[in-house]
Amino acid sequence: MNGAQALIRTLASLGVEVCFTNPGTSEMHFVAALDAVPELRAVLALFEGVATGAADGYARISGKPAATLLHLGPGLGNGIANLHNAKKAHTPMINVIGEHATYHRAYNPPLSLDIAGVAGSVSKFVRTSEKLAELVDDTVAAYRAAVMRPCGVATIIVPADLTWSEGIDSISPVSTTSPNQESTPRETDADLRLRAAAAALRGGDSCTLFLGGSALTKAGLVAASRLANAFGAKMLCESFPAVLHRGAGIPPIDRLAYLGEYAMMQLGGTKRLILVGAEDPVAFFAYPSKPSRYAPEDAEVMVLAGLDEDSEAILEQLVELLGVGGIEPTLQAALRPALPSGPLTGSAVAAAIGALLPEGAIVSDESITVGVMAPAATAGAPAHRWLTLTGGAIGQGMPLATGAAIASPGSKVVNIQADGSAMYTIQSLWTQAREKLDVTTVILNNKSYAILEMELDRVGAEPGGPRARSMLQLFPPQIDFASVSRGFGVPGVTVTSGEELVAQLQHAFAEPGPHLIEAILPQGIS
Repeated sequence: MNGAQALIRTLASLGVEVCFTNPGTSEMHFVAALDAVPELRAVLALFEGVATGAADGYARISGKPAATLLHLGPGLGNGIANLHNAKKAHTPMINVIGEHATYHRAYNPPLSLDIAGVAGSVSKFVRTSEKLAELVDDTVAAYRAAVMRPCGVATIIVPADLTWSEGIDSISPVSTTSPNQESTPRETDADLRLRAAAAALRGGDSCTLFLGGSALTKAGLVAASRLANAFGAKMLCESFPAVLHRGAGIPPIDRLAYLGEYAMMQLGGTKRLILVGAEDPVAFFAYPSKPSRYAPEDAEVMVLAGLDEDSEAILEQLVELLGVGGIEPTLQAALRPALPSGPLTGSAVAAAIGALLPEGAIVSDESITVGVMAPAATAGAPAHRWLTLTGGAIGQGMPLATGAAIASPGSKVVNIQADGSAMYTIQSLWTQAREKLDVTTVILNNKSYAILEMELDRVGAEPGGPRARSMLQLFPPQIDFASVSRGFGVPGVTVTSGEELVAQLQHAFAEPGPHLIEAILPQGIS
């Protein structure tokens, strides 16, 4: 085998099933090797940011790492925003980055870049393979790094001459097990943290369970709800969780508000903030005369479960330790809003989705300002999973939906998508059409970067004049998303009323395959 064939076979032997790719010249031997390894599904993206975002969505839903194949440093650079989001989501992912041949790098060719330096900003593991004999071991090391908690992005950089060089006879079976905890001291520390959290809850002081990661599965939420009900504690979760299980029959949980004023109100009165698979909550940005941390200054911050631990299991251990397994959790009642009618607003869109969301759906939420009411409107819909913009780098919603649909082909995927951020990775529609993915995209077209209109005031800047305001408006010309969608091969329609939106959602949910619905809304913040 040559190096490319060996690398792909190694990935397949490790259980990697999908590679999202946008290759170039340095990766042609990988492309040529794909036919020989049918176990690895290759999915073409027209932009690297779609490939990296789709790999993130796939791994969040499947629980297994996907691979990406990117072209040199500039290709990695094009995908880095969604690699940043994947890093913040603790998503397991393996980037294979083509590099100039080992002997060619010395000539400083036009596409030369410090790939390792760029990759290091978003990767927990970076390695450049310099010898053919090391390539398989380097690939295995990248996989193990990606899946070791806290999971993350691993990057392997492969010079072109290694991919075409032959000399690897076979791939030995590789164990995919990788220890996530090393020794007794970590277990002892975990026991101490369990006992400390138990004492805090028993103590009666105002406790808040702040949840993230695997604590946001149905089982994790049930355990947390039992603890909250038994001891009068609050439950909150991260503002932007990687995956949140929610809907009828699942304990409801409020997300920490994006706006600091509301977040501090939610945490107000907390004496002990118990972190369960989450970090101490802080503001997205600094604002004049406003604090960076949201917890009260006098609150004790306690770690029950770190990012490298199974938060769901630790919550269940705490339930057992405290003997509250018989306490009934609070479960979300089945409840749907009325179907909207009349002119479209953000609340009307939220109501339509909440009224019609199919059971088992996956929602990719990059709705930014207009969709702020969607979580409340869908709270009582049938059980579903909610994916959010973990790292705040916009342009994630459409690729995330694409990867999620590949990971769970039996689920209806709904992408609630702001118009401005849609334009960052609109090429996702082409991949959805090519792969016949069951994704319904609802574009919230308010013709503006409304979040920035709000932030212009919040940061204390001078009131914007016509030139400043024009930098936040998406017209003229007005973007025709329905036409763009049809150009990419996805049926696209424009709706202006609640009745039209309901009819188009019903059609899209009944018919497999990708659809786009452009909802025309009042301009700006409504």
